[in-house]
Amino acid sequence: MEYLRASTVICVLASSFLAFGCSRSKFDETGAADGRTIEGANPPACDEDNGGITLPNGFCALVVANSVGSARHLAVRENGDVYVALRKPEEGGGIAALHDSDADGRADRVAYFGRGSGTGIHVRGAFLYFGADTYIERYRLDRGQLIPSGEPESVVAGFPDQRGHRAKPFEFDESGHLYVNVGAPSNACQDPPRTLEVAGLDPCPILEKHAGVWRFDADSTGQSYAGAGYRYATGIRNGVANAWNPFTNKLYVAQHGRDQLSTLWPALYTDSLSAELPSEELFEVDDGDDFGWPYCYYDHIQGKKLLGPEYGGDGSEVGRCSGTEDPILAFPGHWAPNDLIFYDGDQFPERYREGAFIAFHGSWNRAPLEQRGYNVVFAPFSDGKPAGGYEVFADGFAGADPIAAPGDARHRPMGLAIGPEGSLYISDSVNGKIWRVMHR
Repeated sequence: MEYLRASTVICVLASSFLAFGCSRSKFDETGAADGRTIEGANPPACDEDNGGITLPNGFCALVVANSVGSARHLAVRENGDVYVALRKPEEGGGIAALHDSDADGRADRVAYFGRGSGTGIHVRGAFLYFGADTYIERYRLDRGQLIPSGEPESVVAGFPDQRGHRAKPFEFDESGHLYVNVGAPSNACQDPPRTLEVAGLDPCPILEKHAGVWRFDADSTGQSYAGAGYRYATGIRNGVANAWNPFTNKLYVAQHGRDQLSTLWPALYTDSLSAELPSEELFEVDDGDDFGWPYCYYDHIQGKKLLGPEYGGDGSEVGRCSGTEDPILAFPGHWAPNDLIFYDGDQFPERYREGAFIAFHGSWNRAPLEQRGYNVVFAPFSDGKPAGGYEVFADGFAGADPIAAPGDARHRPMGLAIGPEGSLYISDSVNGKIWRVMHR
């Protein structure tokens, strides 16, 4: 953990007077400031147009950075520095590091480091963990330094090298475990894939090494996927959005559902129905859970999990799916949930605390209907369960409505993080714009 000795005292006193949270400077163990100020006594000013997005009344946003590259997930350090995983390296680095030296909330230094590219990224203790497509590594974060000075350590290596759904987002629990998404490189386990009215393989061999969550030791280095991995849950096609909920001490995953129901099975599904189905699902994940892919999908219109057409389903039959786990919340099809976080800050109004924010990257296959998603939604929770569905929290990223195709979108929400003072950070995958959302 990073130390905030003198500043913690200031923060406790200030929080009684500042409804928007606490601003602080970071001190080292000797009590001497290291010069890395998050912000001054007042919060930074928001942009007049909120950086081009729309927010609920009482919220505003500023643009931390305009174009850091093809941003994926992001993490915020205790001193306010922001680290962004990149899909494509920039200036030779797969991670962008952002620093605000004048406390105006906007990054005036952007630096790149790290090998390769990836999606998952988290700050844990003194380390920055980074998830590339086939490995997870960590960098030691030195006090007072934006860029790690040493070489990375391998945490887990040897994940399958696959073309589709290769991202390795990950999460930590509070007991020293690391949970990694291993997506399925398949739509519905057909052979050949995505072929008209071809049955799925049964049993599906992909499930042995993909389509689930694998657990590792968070603090050990030199682990291998094949040797150290424990399959924690299965039947998840691709869980790019995942989060550990500190209020329930459980893992949650939002899944990308399968595609092309009407394209592959036109006798059973209309194009309009296929645009809405299957649902994107939010799971509460326990050890040993099976969520049904590829045999099953969830239909939020009928409110039940159904047998997939590749396995004899006709759009109404439950069959073997009665033995799989249902989602705790469902969304329209193809919105593409790409990050998930539970709000544990103190800046937002009380109704947001413990609730879930989900970043939807946006659809590509909802024809003949308009493309949807391209937003950040909020789902309130009560006693560890969804309470009242969900609502769109941040919108306007795409810059146009309707959206005919993903390439028309100006921005696409990708990653979420909570800052030390309780702000919500959002990343954009198109150009790498980073927003900081605050409550006034």
